Amino acid sequence: MGKPKHPRVLANNEAKAIATNIRISPQKLNLVAEMIRGKKAQAAIADLEFSRKRVAEHVRKCLISAVANAENNHGLDVDDLVVAEAYVGKNMVLKRFHARGRGKASSVMRPFAQITVVVRQVEDVAVPKKKPGKRAVALAAAKEAAAAKEAV
Repeated sequence: MGKPKHPRVLANNEAKAIATNIRISPQKLNLVAEMIRGKKAQAAIADLEFSRKRVAEHVRKCLISAVANAENNHGLDVDDLVVAEAYVGKNMVLKRFHARGRGKASSVMRPFAQITVVVRQVEDVAVPKKKPGKRAVALAAAKEAAAAKEAV
């Protein structure tokens, strides 16, 4: 008898991917993550493709992985995917030293970061038309009356 299956954390219409050990500070990585939050997945991939930031390639790979997870593991439609969440976390820090004058040293921190991308399938919901107001109805009636008058 094995262990019980781990319950799924995400909803049924979501999938995620995590890219770890990216050699950049989390603050710089978050600037690129802000670019894609809330966008359609295909538009976000296109934006990252032509971004001038060095780390955009890592974020693009992670986003493509999340889209592939959604399609293959959860059977979601790729055209309806939206980047629901893209958040950044700290990872390990390499600690080095820099030799200074008079036999002293100063520390150099080389941070690593990780990014988590969650994509969600969102169907396009038809926006219901608003009922025309009193003024719009009166204007339409006046136009019809004018058109009927000209036709006679």
